[in-house]
Amino acid sequence: MIERTGKSNSSGENLKEPGFRSFRRDGWRGHRRGLHPAVPLPVERARDFKGTLKKLAGYLRPFKYQILFVFLLAACSTVFSIFSPVIMGKATTKLFEGLMLKLNNVPGAGIDFQYIRQVVLILAALYLLSACFGYAQQYLMAGIAQRIAYNLRKDVVFKLSRLPLKFYDSHAHGEILSRVTNDIDNIGNTLQQSLIQLISAVVSLTGMIIMMLSISPLMTAICLVTIPLCLVGTRVIIARSQRYFKEHWKELGLLNGHVEEMYAGHQIIKAFGHETGSINQFEEINERLYEASWKSQFISGIIMPLMQLLNNAGYVFVCIVGGILVTRRTLEIGDVQAMIHYSKHLTHPITQTANIANIIQSTVASAERVFELLDEDEEVPDSDDAVVIESPKGQVIFHNVKFSYQEGTTLIEDLNIDVKEGQTVAIVGPTGAGKTTLVNLLMRFYEVNGGRITVDGVEIGKLKREALRGIFGMVLQDTWLFNGTVRANIAYGREDATLEEIVRAAQAAHADHFIRALPDGYDTVLNEDASNISQGQKQLLTIARAILADPAILILDEATSSVDTRTEAAIQKAMANLMKGRTSFVIAHRLSTIRDADLILVMDKGRIVEKGKHHELLARGGFYAELYYSQFRDVPAAASCS
Repeated sequence: MIERTGKSNSSGENLKEPGFRSFRRDGWRGHRRGLHPAVPLPVERARDFKGTLKKLAGYLRPFKYQILFVFLLAACSTVFSIFSPVIMGKATTKLFEGLMLKLNNVPGAGIDFQYIRQVVLILAALYLLSACFGYAQQYLMAGIAQRIAYNLRKDVVFKLSRLPLKFYDSHAHGEILSRVTNDIDNIGNTLQQSLIQLISAVVSLTGMIIMMLSISPLMTAICLVTIPLCLVGTRVIIARSQRYFKEHWKELGLLNGHVEEMYAGHQIIKAFGHETGSINQFEEINERLYEASWKSQFISGIIMPLMQLLNNAGYVFVCIVGGILVTRRTLEIGDVQAMIHYSKHLTHPITQTANIANIIQSTVASAERVFELLDEDEEVPDSDDAVVIESPKGQVIFHNVKFSYQEGTTLIEDLNIDVKEGQTVAIVGPTGAGKTTLVNLLMRFYEVNGGRITVDGVEIGKLKREALRGIFGMVLQDTWLFNGTVRANIAYGREDATLEEIVRAAQAAHADHFIRALPDGYDTVLNEDASNISQGQKQLLTIARAILADPAILILDEATSSVDTRTEAAIQKAMANLMKGRTSFVIAHRLSTIRDADLILVMDKGRIVEKGKHHELLARGGFYAELYYSQFRDVPAAASCS
């Protein structure tokens, strides 16, 4: 039905841009899991960050109290773990004091195991509470995040059902699918993990600095000096590695695209003997990918040794200064132990916060793509007084119809057609003449810019869309069958049909014989692409589907161009049965198939340049005759007309 330009694979990706969407999906997000955690990830930034965040907050608002409770749980879990080093330090101090007293031969001196036992119990309680709070917040947030993702998917799918055909004409299927799956999954995963981690990181960093300051401001200052050094060093290295990472993602996308195309078209490659060229191209891309990969990984791998070096330097200074303070009796040894623990873990929440901030940027960009889809203009809604034709006859009139896909470029102008009930109307013309557009207008996939179209005297704009489209049955050149039984595929035209009615429709379509020859007959399951039956058999099933639906008006595209002569004859017979007593619009490519049409409309550049019956148009020797004889150049004119 829809004329499309460019070749697409089964996922709807344009083959002129090999691997582009695979690159975006697997080259960025898939590869992200393998990146070093200290390396900020390049993200697609949202154009309207605040606006998108506000819309996303609208989905969070119904769960605001649950989210606040989750944040409280996350903070409690982190706070309990922050106190643990200080309490552990108390036990260390008590042990140290007991040992020193014994070494100094103080009478009655010893280790206070009762105190240490109490500290151990307190630590166990803190760790247990921290774990329980962590479990509870993860459990609650998982439910909230998945419910938000569920609501987004539901809204998107509902929106897709209300979008006009022009949206699908202007967007690749793979791109739409990516928004429904990858982008919403990205939002759900971020809500479930990253927000909690961000709260934990902020609370952890704040809590550790407060605890460190309470122990020793001097040692805290020593620890904090290493943070800007880590940030500066990391920034310098990332600036160097970023170029190689971009090159890596580019080559990875090219490699994915090349492999996808080579496997999808392996028969053509073998038929034309291009195996060697394909392998050579793969090796070239793979070599470039290798060079970019090892350089990016090596340079980014320097970050952790650098951070460890600076952390260890801070660790050494903390130990030295702490030792001095202990000898001067201005600090307890347990406090030094706590400071050492904090200094070793201080950079972790900083790195985690930087990574999460980057992930949130990516998530907001995903949310923006989803909300762009949700903000798309929908089909003009049915009016409150929209009517339904209870018993459609099939009379169709186009009166001064005007239409253009783009403003300023008129495709159809002053189109007038009067189709009587039960007539067979053939629409012919060169590619781009407007044949498919005419049918799109008839079914209100697009709205006319001027004039009007009526069915049985009722303007289609005043009819309910569902009722209007229920008047039509379609058999297209590109068959569509879904993964399910043969019976279910035929009954798609009328879901309440009985098996007897399905069989009668299949018999009328000359499909019953081959269906019964299948392994499970009418219960045979067709696979995803229906590749377990032939192209001609697919077409017969779609005809059976249309017969079962029993529409008042038929729209038939040329359905025999890719089948053999014998199958073509069966399909023509089936279509003849289907067309009996119905108004039919036939988009014809083989002009020999529409000789018996009641009316032939010859279109060129959006206009009807000729109309009449087959023999009348041939006698005029005009545009139709030229088209007709161009298909029979080796056949004498007299024979062609017979």
